[in-house]
Amino acid sequence: MRDKPDASRVPHNQVAIVTGAGSGIGRATVRALLADGWRVALAGRHLETLEATIRDCDTLFSDHGIRTIAIPTDVTQPSSVDQLFAASQHAFGRLDMLFNNAGLAVAGNSVEELAYERWKQMLDVNVTGTFLCTQAAFRQMSTQTPRGGRIINNGSLSAHVPRLHSADYTASKHAVSGLTKACALDGRKYEIAVCQVDFGNAQTQMVAGMKGGVLQANGERIPEPTMDVAHAANAIVHMASLPLEANVQFMTVMATKMPFVGRG
Repeated sequence: MRDKPDASRVPHNQVAIVTGAGSGIGRATVRALLADGWRVALAGRHLETLEATIRDCDTLFSDHGIRTIAIPTDVTQPSSVDQLFAASQHAFGRLDMLFNNAGLAVAGNSVEELAYERWKQMLDVNVTGTFLCTQAAFRQMSTQTPRGGRIINNGSLSAHVPRLHSADYTASKHAVSGLTKACALDGRKYEIAVCQVDFGNAQTQMVAGMKGGVLQANGERIPEPTMDVAHAANAIVHMASLPLEANVQFMTVMATKMPFVGRG
């Protein structure tokens, strides 16, 4: 399901940065934000996938090129993150929302087989990347006029209950939840609302194999239900649409019948 363009909608020109915008939830969120009238800076490792996202949104606005900018970014590198925020500010002038979406998925290795390099890469992308982008957003949002903005972190159901063979991923998402809580406190004095959405089985390429069977905690492999990724994107737009005096601190959006409640 895709949002249909609304010819009567007047763009409100609020500005968002979306990391991991080249595919999956990131791409769907860019599309939903544009449909809601936002201007969007797309961040990701590869320019070609970011440009593909923009082309995918070309039915929404005839002038989508004016409403979007693609910025190749490595969120694990401070200099690259600084360049992202500087380029976005130069293009759009301010920042109203950051969606920290860039991240690595579960590789499926038991802890005794988990390579140090994979562990470090997971923490670098999922945790350090979230921290660096949040820090850069704080610096811009706290000094712009009018002051403030919203930061939404992409958590996971694994921030609550882990899957089998997911020590690196689960640890990273627990850390993201801690960052969300701590930064929500730090943001109060700057009118910055920090929150988190935990998705479960949004239908993207990352979870395409779930219908064929997913390893469960008891060792069985069973198919799992998924949900349209548009529902994930629409949740982000809803959270971002609230006035800064209100905050959805944590939200869970999941396939209704997937194993989560009672998982284990």
